[in-house]
Amino acid sequence: MAGISLLTRCQIGKETTAGTAVAATSILRFENGFLDDQREVVHVSENVGYLSKVNRTNTPKLLGNLSMSGAATFEQICYVLESSIKTVSASADGSGSGKVRTYPAETTAANIIATHTLEGGDNQQAYEMEHAFAKSWTLSGAGGNSLQLSADWFGRQIQKTTFTGSLSLPSVDEINFGEGKLFIDGVSGTMGATQVSNTWLDFSLKYNSGLQEQFTGTGQKYFSHIEHTGPEITLDLTLEHDANAVSLFDAFQAETPYQVRLLFEGPALTTAGTTYSKKTLRIDLVGKVEKWGTPKDANGVNTVPVTLRCAYDGTCAKFFEMVVVNQLASLP
Repeated sequence: MAGISLLTRCQIGKETTAGTAVAATSILRFENGFLDDQREVVHVSENVGYLSKVNRTNTPKLLGNLSMSGAATFEQICYVLESSIKTVSASADGSGSGKVRTYPAETTAANIIATHTLEGGDNQQAYEMEHAFAKSWTLSGAGGNSLQLSADWFGRQIQKTTFTGSLSLPSVDEINFGEGKLFIDGVSGTMGATQVSNTWLDFSLKYNSGLQEQFTGTGQKYFSHIEHTGPEITLDLTLEHDANAVSLFDAFQAETPYQVRLLFEGPALTTAGTTYSKKTLRIDLVGKVEKWGTPKDANGVNTVPVTLRCAYDGTCAKFFEMVVVNQLASLP
């Protein structure tokens, strides 16, 4: 029997020791469940009296990949963040039911990330990839839609396996763009003090972790460890061509840094806490306008694409941080 598309799935388990495969503990509620075997197969060059290639090949390197995409949720975005920014523990919000996780991007020292084992496939065959980490990801959203998350995971190798059974579908809540708010403040001000209303149309946050698989002579064809080369982060915004956009044009020409907050709130928590009463995604960053695009018509309204590049700023002592609030004491 052929594999059935609707029976495709991907499951995840957090590794205790990086590179040592574990059984899956949860189902990823995203698309693209198949793993991509990116081993390098080389036809060895030689001169042996043939115009044609001769069947002599070598596999000097093993590598696996998963390109994952789908609706972002308050629960499962944490898998990507702990595998690309930092692995963290949840903290309580007073006596509330909300569990708070804070993910600060690395600056002067490398963060510790989590690695995972991924199981992907369908009813025909499952495949496994260990030592998986999220090398890069994009979080995007537009008016009238939920946020979308795409991530490129890499791991040591792809091998046939059997799905870990008896896993229930986890409960998740989508993050909606319409429930988001945009705040822009100077670096000498307070993050999140000034909301920019009735102008924010869409965004795309691109996070390149700077995590790099390192192949060394350690007796194996797959990578031995992960190097930290520093994250690169950009934020693309589309705004109506109003006074807010014009102020960013001035900042573009003057090379003025800003503090930017993207705040998304979702369903109410079972019990409100000291700080949070709703499931929350908060993105705080500092950066300068790298590009202020040409205004263009969008349904009769002029809009402007703006790109900010994140960088540490000594005045506010901030770079990039994400906070997720859900009701999971630990990730399943």
